[in-house]
Amino acid sequence: MKTLQTRFGDVSYDPGKVVHFPEGLIGFEQLRDFVVMPNEKDDVLFCLQSVEEGHLAFLLVNPALFFPDYQVVPSQMVREKLGIGADDHCFVLTTITFHQDESITLNLLAPVIYTPKTDRAVQIILDGSGYQTKAPLPVQILS
Repeated sequence: MKTLQTRFGDVSYDPGKVVHFPEGLIGFEQLRDFVVMPNEKDDVLFCLQSVEEGHLAFLLVNPALFFPDYQVVPSQMVREKLGIGADDHCFVLTTITFHQDESITLNLLAPVIYTPKTDRAVQIILDGSGYQTKAPLPVQILS
């Protein structure tokens, strides 16, 4: 076990259970390794904590919980980067942001594709999809 100093305090993690982004995240290409920290109060959200930069963490969520029609099919190139075949399972996740004005948005334009088989993930951009980087949660979800 290793210990990582984060803005949430010290976090112990197994170096063998790190999620690796071969290309980093968009805007944070230098960051390649992350620890997944589940939210103990709410199993919908979880935190992707950078191993390289303890002060950087991202909240992720399954966008299909809020946008049932949102579907992303990883390309063969993405599957190769993840080290998986066409039949291997992967998860589509998006970053979620809680804004100071109390609005909540999801980045549907640039989802994270993760596979537990290889503990690898990539972030892709869905060019021409019409999706937004700050898609507001549907009002019925917030009520």
